Amino acid sequence: MNVLIIGAGYVGTTTGLIFAELGHSVTVIDVDQKKINDLQKGILFFYEPGLDTLLTKHIASGNITFEMDHQKAIKDNPLIFICVGTPQNQDGSANLDFLREASEFIGSNLYEYKIIVIKSTVPAGTSKQVKGWIEYTKKDPVSFDVLSNPEFLREGSALHDALYPDRIILGSENDQATALLQELYKGIKAPFIVTSPSAAELIKYTANSFLATKISFINEIAILCDKLHINVQDVAKGVGLDIRIGPLFLDAGIGYGGSCFPKDVLALIDTAKKNNVDLSILEKVHAVNENQPGYLLKKIKTRLISLSAKKIAVLGLSFKAQTDDIRQSPSLKIIKDLISEGAMVEIHDPVAKLPGDLMDKVFQKASAEEAMINADAILICTDWPHYKKIDWPDLKNKMKSPIVFDGRNMLDAAEMKSIGYIYEGIGCE
Repeated sequence: MNVLIIGAGYVGTTTGLIFAELGHSVTVIDVDQKKINDLQKGILFFYEPGLDTLLTKHIASGNITFEMDHQKAIKDNPLIFICVGTPQNQDGSANLDFLREASEFIGSNLYEYKIIVIKSTVPAGTSKQVKGWIEYTKKDPVSFDVLSNPEFLREGSALHDALYPDRIILGSENDQATALLQELYKGIKAPFIVTSPSAAELIKYTANSFLATKISFINEIAILCDKLHINVQDVAKGVGLDIRIGPLFLDAGIGYGGSCFPKDVLALIDTAKKNNVDLSILEKVHAVNENQPGYLLKKIKTRLISLSAKKIAVLGLSFKAQTDDIRQSPSLKIIKDLISEGAMVEIHDPVAKLPGDLMDKVFQKASAEEAMINADAILICTDWPHYKKIDWPDLKNKMKSPIVFDGRNMLDAAEMKSIGYIYEGIGCE
């Protein structure tokens, strides 16, 4: 099939490459000329394992092209996926400005029947808004359908998640359009759930918010474990073996971040408020997550007393391993607090880079080992596998104080203590 992707961001680029892998002819457009130029050359602007190889493969095969001729792209493709960003407004609501711009552009260039699919994460009822925007701007009396097909990609494993999804959710009110989308995904084995567009939109927010709830819940239990001198990892393992709960998202730490969970939780809370519904549990989930980085900082201050002029080595900048995404990263919150306390901060991350507002305040080192030399304490903020492989016995003798605060509970506490480190995790001492 001929498929158009509007938005060459993380979701749009990944979605386009997956459809190309399935044998479809894909065109990706974006308003960012540099982004399109780089993608045409096979250069990804974000880090995602395996995706660069797929990009090179399908540029060569001709299955995917990146264009700036937006009018021609809409004319030539009967199936249009909207994959633009829906960032967070200051009040927590979803900003739909990019979505509206894309919808109105489609409408002003709509001269024959098209199927428009919203891939972006949007509040329940947005499909109706998109339909209204297109209706208002279209010039000819042509028909079209608006469907919802939310993505469930985890940064760091997007390629696997797209090729082997747990389910494909489709919000559609047209049987022919539904059949066409099912044909589009032919070759991917997964349950196909067909529902209303509004339900499909709400499924995405509900899923992410529930996973965020599991994270905040185990983080609160971890604080209790610290008080009771119980290992939260033992508790999480015992609880996670219950098939009604499951083991995923029960890793205590410094909280969730990234481009999805923080904004999706707040957007769902906002939707509820606009409909006079109180989501008190979800409000608490957000509050716990906001406080979690501060809990680790409190541990550091209790141990070191004063942070003034102390050198702290921070390992990990991205909100999770296998991605360079630093949006809403707990690491950034902690680094800013360390700076405000007068600490000298040196950081390392294999792929993520410091944001501009921190470049003149923090030193980013080429290796974790370099950042750790002469440090008064080490703080692990991202669970990159490389940090397990560090020669911890050797580095202990190169530090001012052999103190490790493990914000991801990724190291073995007993082993670290046997080496001679003072080790503190989250609910895991």
